[in-house]
Amino acid sequence: MIMSHRDIENVRMKATRRKRTSGFSMIELIVVMVVLGILTAISIPYIYNYNRLYKSEDQALKVMDLMREAGQLAITRRRTIRFDIDLAQNAVLMRDDSGATDILVKRIPLEPVNEVRMDVVPAGVTAPNPPNYTDAAYVGNVWTLRFRSDGSVVNAALIPVSATLYIWPPVTPGSTTPRTRSEIRAITMFGGSGAVRYWKHDGTAFVPYQ
Repeated sequence: MIMSHRDIENVRMKATRRKRTSGFSMIELIVVMVVLGILTAISIPYIYNYNRLYKSEDQALKVMDLMREAGQLAITRRRTIRFDIDLAQNAVLMRDDSGATDILVKRIPLEPVNEVRMDVVPAGVTAPNPPNYTDAAYVGNVWTLRFRSDGSVVNAALIPVSATLYIWPPVTPGSTTPRTRSEIRAITMFGGSGAVRYWKHDGTAFVPYQ
């Protein structure tokens, strides 16, 4: 089939039109990249502040879940599970403590102590009441609980442990003053049953959350 001159021109025009309408120009790509860069620059501070605000809550929930896990392991395995909050290693350590030599079951890292403290009670804060138990007692930067197969939680002397653990961000590293009271969290451990209660501070007092 022989194409006429007009047909050839029509084919060329259609090909040229397709080239012009397909893809993006360099200017359009640059505009999109600039817009994405601006949106990223705006969102980063919000993401950083959000993560910073909820670090104490995330750590409190993590520790509480690990306490429950230790209790379940003790019951299902019929073993004593030792639960250490070790500030020197900056981790929660779960060990099978039923034999002559303990066996490491799990190691979970924690937030740095200059960002989230759990070693002292924040200044000016009243303990949750009820139950208003004693504060968690660290020995050599370690707070130890022993979850037994009968569901109880005891110390080394086999005395039930009922205590409150506080989790909060300091205003500056090493300070005993919380950054804001609304970021303070607490966990109460009921030694007789192994149950835990979670508290949030509303700026005035602790409120039971679950």
